[in-house]
Amino acid sequence: MEKIIRGKAFVLGDNIDTDQIIPAKFLSYDPSNPEEKKYFGKYALSGLPEGKRGLPDGNTAFVTEGFTSDYKIIIAGKNFGCGSSREHAPLALMEAESSLIVAESFARIFFRNCINGGYLTPYDTPEKINDVISTGDDIEVNTDEDLLKNHTTGKEYKLNGLGDIKDIIDAGDIFTYAKKVGI
Repeated sequence: MEKIIRGKAFVLGDNIDTDQIIPAKFLSYDPSNPEEKKYFGKYALSGLPEGKRGLPDGNTAFVTEGFTSDYKIIIAGKNFGCGSSREHAPLALMEAESSLIVAESFARIFFRNCINGGYLTPYDTPEKINDVISTGDDIEVNTDEDLLKNHTTGKEYKLNGLGDIKDIIDAGDIFTYAKKVGI
């Protein structure tokens, strides 16, 4: 995992479910086929209803054209990734070239899918920050210090540490970690 992750923020509210992250109609693409896998990125967060996309305005698309997003860091509220247990949800965000999600809380299965598959780094925060950061803000996360800096506003926010999952994230995924530690 990179020590410093910097990029534009895409801000969401509470209870973003897996159907909003990648609608079921796009699950027919084959993630093992590189020509089809990129479509998960193209349609990432395409299930968000108007008014819920890219807060505070609520009408900013995550992917505007092509297969990747301009937004590297997702900032969300409570219960991010709720709904089904589909592994395609964190895969879609990774394929769109996002690398980190900071949320007030995560649905447990989504959280583990991020880590186990090596898709994204999920950070939770001890305070609500999705109402003080705006889509497009220049954000930097220092993974050694568990610190988020908003270069647009000059404010800093402490994140909850990654704890035991940091070793898995650093290894790349759960299978690589298991081999590394002899499991």
